[in-house]
Amino acid sequence: MPVKIRLRRLGRKGRPFYHIVAADSRAPRDGKFLEKIGTYNPITTPASIDLDVDLALKWLENGAQPTDTAKNILSHTGVMYKKHLMRGVKKGAMTTEEAEAKFAEWLEEKNAKNTKQADTVADKANKIAAERMKAETAAKEAQAAAIAAANTPEPVAEEVVAEEAPVEEAATAEAPAEEVVAETEAPAEEAPKTEEN
Repeated sequence: MPVKIRLRRLGRKGRPFYHIVAADSRAPRDGKFLEKIGTYNPITTPASIDLDVDLALKWLENGAQPTDTAKNILSHTGVMYKKHLMRGVKKGAMTTEEAEAKFAEWLEEKNAKNTKQADTVADKANKIAAERMKAETAAKEAQAAAIAAANTPEPVAEEVVAEEAPVEEAATAEAPAEEVVAETEAPAEEAPKTEEN
């Protein structure tokens, strides 16, 4: 019976959630399986993977073939690397303790990288939220200013009109004085013209 390590889909439409299972290759995708190895949730950022490494390694050593997606998940969690190290132990290239130390070191580096990625995503989300809040605050302030301008009392406008009226009266009062000055200057100019003729 050929065994595959593959994903078994659960979850509603548009919100997938997967179980990582060891199943007979002839069984339907969401049907019968031999053993559940872990879970995979692609909706979260970054995607969350909960996998029993030793159980997955046992199935790989017994000849189970992972699908492409399952192989990527197994590589991401370090199962494929651990399988590589265990092959080296069987060949005598290293001891089990050395292999476990190398795997623990690899896991620490991977966890640090994943934590950094999660922090980057969280910082980006916080930055976007802060920018949205600033834009929302500016829009609210603009709306409040527009409402305040629309609700200003009208007597203020009448006082402005009342102040403008005396200015117009003063301008009309100054106009006759200018006319008188123009009339006095005009005969003086005319007189010399007549003498020359």
